[in-house]
Amino acid sequence: MDPPRIRRVLTLGLPTVWGAAAITYKLVCPLAQQDGIGARIATSAVFFAVGTGLIWHVRSTLLRELRQLREIAGAAQNVLLRPLPPRVEGLTVAAGRLSASRGASVGGDLYEVAATDHGVRVVMGDVRGHGLTAIGTAAAVLGCFREAAYEEVELPHVLRKLERALGRHLRERARAEHPASGGAAPDNPLAEEFVTVLLMEISPEGEMTALNCGHPWPYRLSGHAEPVVGGEPLPPLGPFPLPTELPVLHCGPLLPGEALVLHTDGMEDARDAAGRFFPLRAALTEAVRVPPVAPRTVVRSVYAQLLRHTGRLPADDAALLVLRNDRRRVPQQQGETVRRQSTMT
Repeated sequence: MDPPRIRRVLTLGLPTVWGAAAITYKLVCPLAQQDGIGARIATSAVFFAVGTGLIWHVRSTLLRELRQLREIAGAAQNVLLRPLPPRVEGLTVAAGRLSASRGASVGGDLYEVAATDHGVRVVMGDVRGHGLTAIGTAAAVLGCFREAAYEEVELPHVLRKLERALGRHLRERARAEHPASGGAAPDNPLAEEFVTVLLMEISPEGEMTALNCGHPWPYRLSGHAEPVVGGEPLPPLGPFPLPTELPVLHCGPLLPGEALVLHTDGMEDARDAAGRFFPLRAALTEAVRVPPVAPRTVVRSVYAQLLRHTGRLPADDAALLVLRNDRRRVPQQQGETVRRQSTMT
């Protein structure tokens, strides 16, 4: 008999045996028929032991099923957010994630790095909510990016495809959740569902361009942390259609030795017991206090500081992605310093 069948037999058989033993004792055992205090104590002890055994058995079964569900969910998340290569086209890469679901590694944060003919393209996103429901939405966006990043020459075209993929996913979910509609898409399928997305492209020369749909801007690390701001972000994907024009925002260069840090809002929105927000910028500066910038060290240091700050799991999923430019240093071009300063102001 195979192990799964044995477990099923034990799950159903043991409570039946214990229940039958208790009933048999009550009906057949002479002691159980007596009215004395000793007989009553013995009968109570028998039924207490049987009840305790049943409770323990049910608890063990539920815990085992919960562990299996967590393992399945964790495996699904690992397939979705597959481990990133340590180096991508001269960039050293490290990433981490922390789920708000206790005891699980599932959530709605998503990230990916793709080395394409058009440059290294990066996506960081955050699905509204967390847990198992958010995985399907994150999978729809990530699956589309992994194809569109290589096929589309222009970054706005990649974003358009992400919007269409998310729309299809939400309509399919709405049909599944509203079977009474007869297969027709509801008027406002999952209107409260949205995804913040930051799309970035790093050229071989280190120039960074971006399209931001309601996502936190990243940080540049070079001895300290400074915010990279490319302009006014677009609305998140989902509630409203993208505008007709999608101007690419220029974020300046990522010089050799510098690092780019993308994150989800679960990092900066994490609070301690007094309600104070996590100082992400200060944590990043502390992580690179001793040069050179090491992406894996930055990830470990920031998460350690985050957990010390909150004293518990954060209320929202928190993801971090660090990319360090290890490409060959090129001679500084005339006007480069001026351009760099202009992007910082």
